[in-house]
Amino acid sequence: MSEPTEQRNKRDFGSFHASNVQELINIPEEDYSPPELPIKSPAFLFQQDELQFGKEAREKHFLLEGSCTFLNHGAFGGVLKEALDATQQWQRYTESQPLRFYDRELLPHLVYVTRRLAKFVDCDPRDLVLMTNATTGINSVIRSFDFKTGDVIFMFSNTYGAVKKLVRQVCVDTGAVVSEVTVNFPLEGPQQLIDLVKDNLDGNKTKLAIFDHIPSNTPYITPLSDIIQICHQRNVPVLVDGAHALGSIPLSLRTLQPDFYVSNAHKWLCSPKGAAFLYVAKQYQESTRPLVISHGFGSGFNSEFIWAGLHDYSPFLSLHTLLDFWLSVGVNRIQHYIYRLVTDAANLLTTSWDTGLAAPLSMFGSMALVQLPHLQLFKDCDTLTYCHAEQVQNMLYHEHCIEVPIKAIQGRLYVRISAHIYNSLEEYEKLAAAVLQLSDIAAS
Repeated sequence: MSEPTEQRNKRDFGSFHASNVQELINIPEEDYSPPELPIKSPAFLFQQDELQFGKEAREKHFLLEGSCTFLNHGAFGGVLKEALDATQQWQRYTESQPLRFYDRELLPHLVYVTRRLAKFVDCDPRDLVLMTNATTGINSVIRSFDFKTGDVIFMFSNTYGAVKKLVRQVCVDTGAVVSEVTVNFPLEGPQQLIDLVKDNLDGNKTKLAIFDHIPSNTPYITPLSDIIQICHQRNVPVLVDGAHALGSIPLSLRTLQPDFYVSNAHKWLCSPKGAAFLYVAKQYQESTRPLVISHGFGSGFNSEFIWAGLHDYSPFLSLHTLLDFWLSVGVNRIQHYIYRLVTDAANLLTTSWDTGLAAPLSMFGSMALVQLPHLQLFKDCDTLTYCHAEQVQNMLYHEHCIEVPIKAIQGRLYVRISAHIYNSLEEYEKLAAAVLQLSDIAAS
């Protein structure tokens, strides 16, 4: 007679091997009993609207230096203070008895936080694995495809640069080819992107389509539901690079139904560096392999990915603290503040500079791309490039202590503003004034 599920879940597994992971991840939610956490999260008991966003949130919950106007959360995020504290506590706990932690405790704890994260992004926990970053997840997916000569990989021209390099190398290795479709700016609206897929996706030759949920340099929100539907109608699997999505936008993988999806936790969710996830739809799990083959190989999808050798797993485990914070403050409240601030900031900048946006304001969420005015520095330049953008970005930092990226998009310069709960409108007013000092508007 088999052991009851509840007893199996609670028993001492002794040395817990990666091959046991599938057993724990398969337990139905109603029967699952999580392990007791040795590291407790702070008691985030925020009453409605109790946490004041802006300067107060920055001082209480972030480590950002007060002297810098930090409008570049989209680059590498900014860790929640309590999550970093939790990471360090997990590290100390690990070293108090390393054998016990790695051999007996770690994997059940990783299963538990995987289950919590899966609930946050609305998917089956059996379809989600923890990764150190989105790049590793994307490499795992693309390297798992058996591309042949003439197979097509479809993507937009503003696909993230590192992914482009990976795809090009895969094409060199396999004989596959890239179908890279140009996205022209400024965008008129979501339908422009949908039509690019309708008009250019060859369902007979394309083996994989890759889309950024929120492209890094041009941070509009891609109309993925319509695009994924088109791809599936043409039997093309879809890999979504959602590096900027987790925490930034409402995310339901159950509704979206991508074939593959990756996202970073260190960006908008504000985890310590080294936490991300990979989602793989069930029909692709047998063929999707981790980059590192280790002890879980052959024991199931989750088992194969959960252990990649000895490294610091504490950023994964700090996700408990992050999720507690977000759920206590309110996911909707956080995202509403961020969107409202981006909207107000974008309107402020375009009015101050008499310029426009790279896409309709309704297509932006936690970031926006605002065209710069004509700058005295480059009055004789017809086409502006990365070097011009870098020059302006460095001037804003060194002369005004403003950290914000400048992007050269199809010959024009734009500023990519980010917003999080530690930002306030006064910071964008400072940016507006600093740019005006460089502009032809100020000169006239």
